Amino acid sequence: MIDTTTFVGPDVHARSIKAVALDIMTSEVRAAAFGYDAASAAQWIGSIDAAARCVYESGVTGFDLQKKLSDPGVDCVVGAVSKMIKPAADRRRKNDRNDAEFLARMLSAGNVVEVWAPDDEREAARDLTRALEDARDDLKRSKQRLSKFLLGHGPVFDEKTPSGQRKKNWTRAYWSWVRSISFAERADNEVLSYYIDDVKQAAENKAGLEGLVKAEEGKPRRKRRVDSLCRLKGIDVMTAADLAFEAGEFSRFKNARSFAAWAGLTPSEHSSGESVRKGGATKAGNKHLRKNVGGSRAALSDVLRAFEGPRRRTGSEPSGQKSCDQGHTKTRDEAGVDAGTRDA
Repeated sequence: MIDTTTFVGPDVHARSIKAVALDIMTSEVRAAAFGYDAASAAQWIGSIDAAARCVYESGVTGFDLQKKLSDPGVDCVVGAVSKMIKPAADRRRKNDRNDAEFLARMLSAGNVVEVWAPDDEREAARDLTRALEDARDDLKRSKQRLSKFLLGHGPVFDEKTPSGQRKKNWTRAYWSWVRSISFAERADNEVLSYYIDDVKQAAENKAGLEGLVKAEEGKPRRKRRVDSLCRLKGIDVMTAADLAFEAGEFSRFKNARSFAAWAGLTPSEHSSGESVRKGGATKAGNKHLRKNVGGSRAALSDVLRAFEGPRRRTGSEPSGQKSCDQGHTKTRDEAGVDAGTRDA
């Protein structure tokens, strides 16, 4: 049931907001422009209709404006931009005002898929795990630069153990070998020293962020959920923290299918009539989560089964299946994924 007749669509940028308000009863359209000032936008929306609903597109501006508009009482949501399909005719006349009016009309028609907005604490925890992923990528790139620099100048680590097996890179023996290298040109030695320091610094940054993530997952609000996820096969503490921090609140997912779709793990499909064609994962969901847990099919299977709980069975069942399902049910309950479970 619609409890308002006014719908507002702000087109948000880093330094400006272009807003359009649509009254569906009179078809009146009003427009205004602001700097990135939530207070001015909230005042303008309130002067039109205190009960007005507001939506802006998800994107790099995040949830900051949504939180700042919600504080003074504006009903503001963030719409999933991937679910907003504009008419082909609008592609040749794109501007901020048209985009804002499009959002207002989509909201008035009920065609906006809302994005779940985390609170400040959940968003900070999520940012921490994403920073850790960046640190892992930085360390990987730093190691690649160092190894390829050495390879391009000839030196190759080829030491072997007493049993004849080749020693691995990035061990103490490898670093001792790297530090023993000296080039004829001073510039090459300076570059080598830079790459060594770069790897060392990246490793320290990664270790520091891992410590912060462990401290965050140890808080009472998160510890039980993370510990429960660690019981699943293939899930360690860091992966469990990624799952818990990215999902924020498991009870917002109706079932395993909705969780899989959010993570981009559902199969793609191009079927018509009697022809059924399914392909690989859509990869249309949470890229960060899919990257960190997508390498373990067994782990993903257990996560999805934790949502669904024990399967209905008829007749006999394999030995151990009942206890296995009971274990998943316990994990599901402790992780707080039941529809009635909410965060404390």
